[in-house]
Amino acid sequence: MNEIEVGRVADYFAHIGVVAIEVTAEGIKVGDTLHFKGHTTDFTQKITSMQVEHDQVEEAPVGSNVGIKVKDRVRTHDHVFRVAEE
Repeated sequence: MNEIEVGRVADYFAHIGVVAIEVTAEGIKVGDTLHFKGHTTDFTQKITSMQVEHDQVEEAPVGSNVGIKVKDRVRTHDHVFRVAEE
C-alpha cells in the first residue's frame, strides 16, 4: 500500500467526532482514503464529505484547513496520509 503524506491534524473535536486537518502537500478530495497515524493513532477511512469554514467542498488544495468527520479519536500533530490507489 503506497501512501503520501498530505497533512497533519491541527485539532480534534471529540464531542462531534470531527478532525481539523492542515493540508500541507498535494491536496485531498472527497473519495480519497486517508490513513491517520500517530503515537497511539492508526486507522484508515474514506472521505465521504469535508468542510471549509462550514461550507461543503469537494477538494482541498495545499494550504487549506478542512474538517472531516472521523470514526475514531485522533490527536493533534498526528500525520495524515492519502492511500494511493493501485
